[in-house]
Amino acid sequence: MTAITRTSYFEPIVPAPNPPVEGGPGPIGSLRLLVTFARNPLEATNAAHYEKPFAQLRFFGQMTTVLNDPVLIRHFLVENAANYRHGEIRQAVLRPALRDGLLTSDGETWRRARKAMAPVFTPRNVHGFAASMRKTAEAFAETLKPGKALLAPAMSELTYRVLSEALFSGEISGDTEAILADVALFLEMLGHPDPLDVLRVPAWVPRPTKLRGRSSMKRLRNRVRALIEAREKRLEAGETLPRDFATLLLEAGRGTENAFSHDEIEDHLITFIGAGHETTARGLAWTLYLLANDPVSRTRIEAEIDALDMDHIAEQDWLDALPFTRACFEEAMRLYPPAAAIARVAIREDNCNGVVVPAGSTVLVNTWILHRHHLLWERPDSFDPERFMAPVRDRIDRFAYLPFGLGPHICIGASFAMQEAAILLAVLIRRFRFDYAGDKPPWPVMRITVQPDNGMPMTITAR
Repeated sequence: MTAITRTSYFEPIVPAPNPPVEGGPGPIGSLRLLVTFARNPLEATNAAHYEKPFAQLRFFGQMTTVLNDPVLIRHFLVENAANYRHGEIRQAVLRPALRDGLLTSDGETWRRARKAMAPVFTPRNVHGFAASMRKTAEAFAETLKPGKALLAPAMSELTYRVLSEALFSGEISGDTEAILADVALFLEMLGHPDPLDVLRVPAWVPRPTKLRGRSSMKRLRNRVRALIEAREKRLEAGETLPRDFATLLLEAGRGTENAFSHDEIEDHLITFIGAGHETTARGLAWTLYLLANDPVSRTRIEAEIDALDMDHIAEQDWLDALPFTRACFEEAMRLYPPAAAIARVAIREDNCNGVVVPAGSTVLVNTWILHRHHLLWERPDSFDPERFMAPVRDRIDRFAYLPFGLGPHICIGASFAMQEAAILLAVLIRRFRFDYAGDKPPWPVMRITVQPDNGMPMTITAR
């Protein structure tokens, strides 16, 4: 299909960046910025950062280098990645819940886990989940009724069902509604950076914003632990186990020093729930919202999906068979990145093209800014899936678009997420049309993921 010539593009309403303050925000300005950051980091961005290749600033005495130049990003976080570790604030937010999962471990612990887990995410294993993704999506679609509904929680439920099948083959005990409530509180606990974390107050000081999620976290871990122990007994008894991630992690390196302990498997499965559930759900909801406001793109994606021969093309091949559907999801992740910040702390001083990063200081890639940067993107604030269609997509710099991170710490489940998105969008759009039904546009709020503040009300119509 050839490109469509346009005269206008949909530009979603988002937080406006703050005007630059000469000499920095000062003590009172820093406190205001801290309050804003705790409420919604997207409201704390600086207008100058959308125009410059990098910026260096001090916040409560801590130096941060904000990177927006692909050359600098590549040097500091890929070519010299060994010089950087996770930052204190990030770890203070995530480690209490994820412990030594793949997102929060560092050094040798992380290297061992990443190496042992790589076979789990081979294309063969990922493709093996495709038929289950379709089956889950079609069963969920049967429950959707024409009328008004909140799309964000609906997509969270759908992606949890997909992930539950992939992780546990649906064997986690307890009803889905109760588990989803625990997952929601767990993610809320992860997503709120407590001001005490930002101020680097010692970990033994209680964080008031984290209290609500503790019981949910405990129940979620207890469910996962019970499943791991039951699977271990079945494995020792010689039973045939489901080919899901729980089994693959139990079998990884089994009988060798590289085998995962039950604690490690628990941490990794909890991390997969945290990293692989809401990220895809948010991407789907934002994609459908953007399409609801762009009739040209919606007509085109519906035509592409309607033309897909679902009975004869294997589900694992749908992503390649639906290039415009993929482009719409990729453009949604550009405008609403799954993880809106990548931060590392320098172990030793580093230098690239005259940009000096002192030892102990932070380098930050704010993907919300990077994906909307005026030096890198044409019409940076507009929804334009065409930019991700061949051959135009070849002009996008590898380090200007980072929905799944980069370097050694790039998301290990990226191919799983892209396959899932294509299958779920195909099933939903084949059956339904989604029109935005809110009184005002959804306001993006960054927790762990970038989520709408109003649940994203939609009118669902059968096609």
